[in-house]
Amino acid sequence: MTISRDEIAAVLDEIALLMEIKGENPFKTRAYRNGAETVRNYQGEIVAIAAANELEGIPGIGKALQEKIHELASTGKLEFHQNLRAEFPPGLFDLFGIQGLGPKKVRALYDKLNIDSIDALKAACQDGSAASLPGFGKKSIEKLLESIDLKEQFADFFRLGDVAPVAEYILNLLREHPDSLRVATAGSYRRGKEVLHDLDFLVATAAPAKLTSYFTTLPEVHSVIAHGDTKASIRLENGLQCDLRAVSNDQFPFALQYFSGSKEHNVALRSRALKHGWSLNEYGFTPKDKSTPPAPAVKDERDIYRVLGLDDIPPELRENQGEIEAADAGEIPRLIELENLRGTFHNHTTESDGKNTLEEMAAAARDLGLQYLGIADHSKSQFQARGLQPDRLLRQVEAIGKLNAQWDDFQVFAGTEVDILKDGTLDFEDSLLAQLDYCVASVHGSFQLSEKEQTKRIIRAMENQHVTMLGHVTGRLLLKRKGYEINIDKIIDCAAATGTIIELNCNPYRLDMDWRHWHRARDKGVMTSINPDAHSTEQLQYLAFGVRIARKGWLRREDVLNTRSLEDVREFLSVEKAACKA
Repeated sequence: MTISRDEIAAVLDEIALLMEIKGENPFKTRAYRNGAETVRNYQGEIVAIAAANELEGIPGIGKALQEKIHELASTGKLEFHQNLRAEFPPGLFDLFGIQGLGPKKVRALYDKLNIDSIDALKAACQDGSAASLPGFGKKSIEKLLESIDLKEQFADFFRLGDVAPVAEYILNLLREHPDSLRVATAGSYRRGKEVLHDLDFLVATAAPAKLTSYFTTLPEVHSVIAHGDTKASIRLENGLQCDLRAVSNDQFPFALQYFSGSKEHNVALRSRALKHGWSLNEYGFTPKDKSTPPAPAVKDERDIYRVLGLDDIPPELRENQGEIEAADAGEIPRLIELENLRGTFHNHTTESDGKNTLEEMAAAARDLGLQYLGIADHSKSQFQARGLQPDRLLRQVEAIGKLNAQWDDFQVFAGTEVDILKDGTLDFEDSLLAQLDYCVASVHGSFQLSEKEQTKRIIRAMENQHVTMLGHVTGRLLLKRKGYEINIDKIIDCAAATGTIIELNCNPYRLDMDWRHWHRARDKGVMTSINPDAHSTEQLQYLAFGVRIARKGWLRREDVLNTRSLEDVREFLSVEKAACKA
């Protein structure tokens, strides 16, 4: 039975919850939560490493946890977890997703009223029996009923691309308030996580109560979760929770660093501060004792790292995945910026399943200031997407040539998104692919193959000299579909050996390859192309999400093909793939 890293992390999180309900040692509980975060964020094939029982030496995973993760990775289940779960009725676990219910309240509901499901909780709130328990007053009951309704309507997670417009809109509203001095987003959104639970905002102000009141009255607010003089939490119509902290201007840099996280990064940073003689929290540096001099003045977030002898660490890297060591050694890379992009590949038109014509896509790319655009419509096997037969593809190549004749400063490159068939061969013959400027090879079917078979299939395609880049490497659809099973490390090694580009598909549903693998790919000399997989002119804007994920993966300008000028890209695509080996 196969298991993913997210499933392993979920099991560890659930163990922590159940142990908390039972009143177990809080240090043991914390160890499981920390282990879950380590599994989620580890930059490598953590499942394969665990299955091979080679977890020793990974920070945050002690001996006992190593054995349990190994059992999970090698068998797909954990006896300790199953036995712990068996102590509770199945429906009890659903209660953890209800806003306002922590482990202590869940335990009280279960022990006193035998409530073991959301339906039972809803009934107890409605018939008044829940009100007999301490901590379940009238307002609490109302909020619980509201939370139950929201749970039924909305998912618990949100994609980065879904929340970005909301985040920027609220950020601008906060900036416009006359009492705002400095405003920023924080949390997992600022770090560029692909999926997040909520949005965090921070404002520097001399009138915090005015800002929190303003925040709770925004037109998009569905309900107010909490409201105080310095912090407030709201829920929007789509179920997304948004939190605001209002601090002084002097506290702002410390609060921004603290609330941006991640938790693991902050723990490591606080530990470093203690070695310098200061404690560090969201309010500032504090000398540990009278003999320790005060810390130097801090005006912005970069000063915090400077005081601790570190180079500035971009928010996207703050996952405690080697960034502090790199900052200490002066080795934080200069990460790619959105303005570095000069063009992009893997875009669709009305010839297959796109919504805009070739001409419209080219015009939109020029309007964005791009120098080139790659068109890669589907190949013939994708009949449901109106995949192109060879004759249609050649006519498209001819049309692109005519279109290019009108420009000296812009070019459309003629390509294809060719299907990788089940056996690893391609949906078009080599003789046809040789007539194109480039080729994106992607998997669109036979997802059920074993990891070994799927990996072998993709590697065979990458070894084809006409395959310029590999499309959406795992095929995942965030919050909808897990990726198929492949050995990412072997794919990266093959890309390095063959000179195949691995695209960073920046469609918000994909964001594939995952950011956790890019640092290794970069170090192997693998190049990427940030591609929106755009099916309309508007979707070319997805490039911004791609840059955020690229930054999170430690990628620099030189690691990304489409940061190159038109002239350099022409030269790159004209060279035989064998000469492009890393």
